[in-house]
Amino acid sequence: MNSLILMSDAKHFSTEQPINPYYDQVDLDRAKAVQEHKQIHDLLVKAGIKITKVPSPSSCQDGVYTANWALVRGDTAVLARLPNARKNEEAYAEKILKCLGKKVYRVPKKYKFSGQGDALACGDLLFCGSGYRSDPEAQKYAAKKLGYKRIQLKATPELNEKGKPATNQASGWPDSFFYDIDLAIAIIKDPEDGKKGLIAYCPDAFTQKSRDKLEKLDAVDKIKVSLKEAKEGFATNLVSTGKTVIMSNRAPKLTASLRRYGLEVLTADITELAKGGGFIRCITLTLD
Repeated sequence: MNSLILMSDAKHFSTEQPINPYYDQVDLDRAKAVQEHKQIHDLLVKAGIKITKVPSPSSCQDGVYTANWALVRGDTAVLARLPNARKNEEAYAEKILKCLGKKVYRVPKKYKFSGQGDALACGDLLFCGSGYRSDPEAQKYAAKKLGYKRIQLKATPELNEKGKPATNQASGWPDSFFYDIDLAIAIIKDPEDGKKGLIAYCPDAFTQKSRDKLEKLDAVDKIKVSLKEAKEGFATNLVSTGKTVIMSNRAPKLTASLRRYGLEVLTADITELAKGGGFIRCITLTLD
């Protein structure tokens, strides 16, 4: 798992359009973001991951977050349908993936789809988040095209001053601090050789119905992550090879839990990339 990934760069990264709740921090040090990107790249290489590098699209503030470009399995990719601020990434991603030899598909035009950001594979299982950046109909389409069994989930909404679900002013879409599911759940190990897989997830990030569904799931063992580490430390936005985990240095409890499972943990100190609402998982698109 995650033996081959696609990364762009942070040269054009900005926080110009605040399309998720993390954009409250408007001051951005792009030079430091570039350094953080390199730090993550080097840790991924240290973990034995092969990286295909492409330039980020110059006209796109979030072109560093390649995970949202598509969902890929083998030689097939289902392309994303992104918010208006990211629309120019769609054609660019299609061109890149075709050049890599992938057969590409698009979800029906009326549906939103955040690619791998909202659809995390664990063996033949696909953990999907809907309601914010993705529609369940789009994920149903992607799961069928790629041969996954879909587990449909929903994170808790961000609330406005009246205690009602908030709408993002830049995108016009419903908002959540867990707008993509990779901010609330992480795949640590795939099921294999008759053994269960392993996930880490934040129960408080999910609606009660989704929380119940996860707790009853028997195909994977589970590590619970605190709301503080998930929201403030980007704890679950990580990349795992099944043996080595590359993750935030601001999630000590999850780090300790992973090490108790015998996993090597490599941590990165990320501040600037997080100001766009993304972290380590967000800047890496799995290609295998």
